[in-house]
Amino acid sequence: MSKVYLTGAGPGDVELLTLKAVRVIKNADVLIYDRLVNPEILELAKKSCELIYVGKEDKKHTLPQEEINELIYQASLKYENVVRLKGGDPFVFGRGGEEALYLHDRNIQFEIIPGITSAIAVPAYAGIPVTHRGITTSFRVVTGHENPKKKISQIEWETFLNDETIVFLMGYHNLELITSKLITLGKRKNYPCAVISKGTTKEQKVVVGTLENIVEKSYGLETPVMIVIGEVVNLKEKINWFNI
Repeated sequence: MSKVYLTGAGPGDVELLTLKAVRVIKNADVLIYDRLVNPEILELAKKSCELIYVGKEDKKHTLPQEEINELIYQASLKYENVVRLKGGDPFVFGRGGEEALYLHDRNIQFEIIPGITSAIAVPAYAGIPVTHRGITTSFRVVTGHENPKKKISQIEWETFLNDETIVFLMGYHNLELITSKLITLGKRKNYPCAVISKGTTKEQKVVVGTLENIVEKSYGLETPVMIVIGEVVNLKEKINWFNI
């Protein structure tokens, strides 16, 4: 009987891949992977494994999600071990839930293999803890790229005025909108902010600034990019360990 493994590839550094993920990748008959998957991970697959790229980037999708769902399903009818490899964690803005439901409705056996989410790992590699005693006791992860077809935002912007750390994924192209929105709502202009490009990789770049100047300071960074907003950003200078 075939089985689909909805697998998290982690944030970029190949050594952050889980042992279970390594095992199923090595055993995969077909590997369906995203744009943010480190190419080194693909080298773990056996030579006979079919590699299928279904990467997405802003305004440029290899396949729409509905077709990816069907592709995974069709692969399960042909192969015994199907690995759907997704950057970060499948359930953190990875649309893994949609793929799982699609398989469930077609009686296809599947397993979820969580991955280390970039929402925590990337700030850590930048020397920024998302929580820190005496500074903040919580953090939230927010999409920076809502579906443009939605007439009403699902983001509760008015709740962002406390000292909670805010991590925006996929928000680089909306950075100006995000920062101006927070300032308009009452966040002070000099509130700490960091933008991290290609986190956990050798190409990682970190720009630190404020809500007022981070757009200008981070201009020209390469995606993927993460935005971290909060007082914890000020800890980077002492905790930074990776880009030194």
